[in-house]
Amino acid sequence: MLRTEVGRLALHRLPPSRPRISAVAHRETAVGLLPAEITRAIRDQLPVGAVVDGELIIWDHARGRTSFADLQRRIAAGPRIVRMVRDHPAHYVLFDLLADPTGVLLNLPLAQRRARLERLLHGAPPALPLCTHTTDLTQAREWMQAWTAAGVEGIVAKRLNGRYEPGRRRWHKLRVKATTEAIIGGVTGTVSAPETLLLGRYDLAGRLRYVGRTHALTPIQRRDIALVLTRSPQRRTGGVDHPWPQPLPPSWSGQLERPEPLPYVQVEPETVVEIKVDTAYEHTRWRHRVQAIRYRADLSVYDVPHLTRDEP
Repeated sequence: MLRTEVGRLALHRLPPSRPRISAVAHRETAVGLLPAEITRAIRDQLPVGAVVDGELIIWDHARGRTSFADLQRRIAAGPRIVRMVRDHPAHYVLFDLLADPTGVLLNLPLAQRRARLERLLHGAPPALPLCTHTTDLTQAREWMQAWTAAGVEGIVAKRLNGRYEPGRRRWHKLRVKATTEAIIGGVTGTVSAPETLLLGRYDLAGRLRYVGRTHALTPIQRRDIALVLTRSPQRRTGGVDHPWPQPLPPSWSGQLERPEPLPYVQVEPETVVEIKVDTAYEHTRWRHRVQAIRYRADLSVYDVPHLTRDEP
């Protein structure tokens, strides 16, 4: 199955006497506002008692790919919601059926749940597409190579005879990965014991722009990188001479669920690291945390690729 991982939700079609659609995010977080066109489509297409699993996405027609930023704007649209619905319609890509009017289906094998889901979605509107799947390994490899430009992060491999086990991962995520370089602009923790790295790249105007954050460093990486970090100098007038605000704004995190400001230590942007990234890159940032591979003593900041709007 293809994987987009923009906004995964389980939706429950409730009887008319109660709120008609109940939505829960995959991390057990309640979702307060479901796009109206998805609510209508679920209400019109699925029977009462159906529980489906899928991903909420917004398609950016201009760029020909999914857009997490547009999904965030849709959720926070307020008075602009009518125009946003017209310009950025939502889609709920379905890949599993957990219950139907006959009862809970968790113990059925995936192949049978999939067949029931296909029957329920016969004649469904474009807002409710069925997730593409295959048993052909060659085709799956082609998807991994060809569809990442459209915002597809990879594929999910599941057993056809597997049951659905809430809270347990009985499947494998295969993401497309690549290596590249970035500049360290800040750290969490301390300069002598950095925990994660905040990364940047220069744009064509010579400004260091924030592009993402790493996962936690290993003990060896902390030791090696601490040796080459320098805290940004204090201005005579107060404050620190650094291009990023302190703390980092919540909107820079790229997360959908309750982002918070991030306090950090500002460092001189003179150290280059090699990183492993996925394809979730839009509006000049990696939405997921990246993996630090190693400090690149052989590279200067001028060897790092310039900031680009599209996927690097």
